[in-house]
Amino acid sequence: MYMETQNEMKRMVVLGAGESGTGAAILAKEKGYQVFVSDRGQIKAPYKAMLNQHGIEWEEGQHTMERILAADEVVKSPGIPEKAPVIQELIARQIPIISEIEFASRYTHAKMICITGSNGKTTTTSLVFDILKRAGLNVALAGNIGRSLALQVAYEQHDYYVIELSSFQLDNMYQFKADVAILLNITPDHLDRYNYEFQNYVNAKFRITQNQTVNDAFIYWAGDPVIADQLKKLHPKATLYPFGDENDGHNIAYIESQQLTFGGISDYTPLSIPTEELALKGKHNSYNSMAAGIAAEILHVKKDNIRESLCGFPGVEHRLEYVATVRNVRFINDSKATNVNSCWYALESMTAPTVLILGGTDKGNDYSEIDELVRKKVKGLVFLGVDNAKLHAHFDSFGLPIADTNNITDAVKRSYEMAQEGDTVLLSPCCASFDLFKNYEERGRMFKDCVRAL
Repeated sequence: MYMETQNEMKRMVVLGAGESGTGAAILAKEKGYQVFVSDRGQIKAPYKAMLNQHGIEWEEGQHTMERILAADEVVKSPGIPEKAPVIQELIARQIPIISEIEFASRYTHAKMICITGSNGKTTTTSLVFDILKRAGLNVALAGNIGRSLALQVAYEQHDYYVIELSSFQLDNMYQFKADVAILLNITPDHLDRYNYEFQNYVNAKFRITQNQTVNDAFIYWAGDPVIADQLKKLHPKATLYPFGDENDGHNIAYIESQQLTFGGISDYTPLSIPTEELALKGKHNSYNSMAAGIAAEILHVKKDNIRESLCGFPGVEHRLEYVATVRNVRFINDSKATNVNSCWYALESMTAPTVLILGGTDKGNDYSEIDELVRKKVKGLVFLGVDNAKLHAHFDSFGLPIADTNNITDAVKRSYEMAQEGDTVLLSPCCASFDLFKNYEERGRMFKDCVRAL
């Protein structure tokens, strides 16, 4: 990580004026850049107001290529794919393209605790933040959750940032270094953005280890076969902190005799917490708890703070979120499950017969991953999407009751009709939300509203 002091009025173009783009534009303006913001879509009113307040030029509904190609450097929204014509033209002109996180890191010496993985990122990021906050550290959230890192760097002073990083953000990070990097798991996701080559996606995830030294930490799930295979080929320079299911002499955290145990880091004596006391239930959440606890120990957080957070953490909205019980039918909102593996984790944690709502924008999904759990735990399926043909092709042979819906109101109604007392209705869609909703948050909020209206 480095600090820039002289920009000599360099021309910065920011593509995309959402949370990250607006933050990057404001930081660039504060640091003396000439800034121009271009968004092919419509910019939300609050972001327009922020740009105007700082005297930053912007356009919406178009890309003025003459101005964009005059840039010395471009900050790109992670949502813009590399195949977009504007990006291809920038690449052809060899104009540097970076992420907001990369840009913001140039102007802070704060410690960066960075979390990625196909599933569990938001929960683990929130959990690490909760632990550090309870410990009294000057810490802030950024990345995929929280506020723009660039905006916080521009106007605030924090000693620690806990950052959730998607593969899209990692794609355009080059000099950035994570002091503590957490890689939870890697399963097929977003393959449409990676030419349907899984290895390209794996490579993107492992970029979280780039630039790390032996003084930095790499925390990872030792039981993930993809991570294990990649580590045989790629040897991170960081100090390794694996976690897993058992005390094998290598895992820093593990489960033994129904206790989640941290084996001791530095001057720490082992910390053990009964699994039944953990706030987050299910095997996948025990992994999230292990990763967060290891990160906290590396940062010398007291064991009492770690225990307090792991046992008292309130959870994350749209991630296995309890909504309500209606006539003894429990409704769970797992709208953030936008890939098949995430749905697998949700089903794995179900303890009652389950009516599963799934569907949306397919990202090259292979639904066979959840076949066993569907047969074992699911009593009915509700498809929620504009096009449910692929779901029918895969699940019609299972012999389960199936309902077709294309709006959330009908999906909740049909799932409730399928359920009996003592059952659970689980919204865990396996798919992105963009066919019917703005995002998974809107999908989850509308689901909760419909449940509460029953």
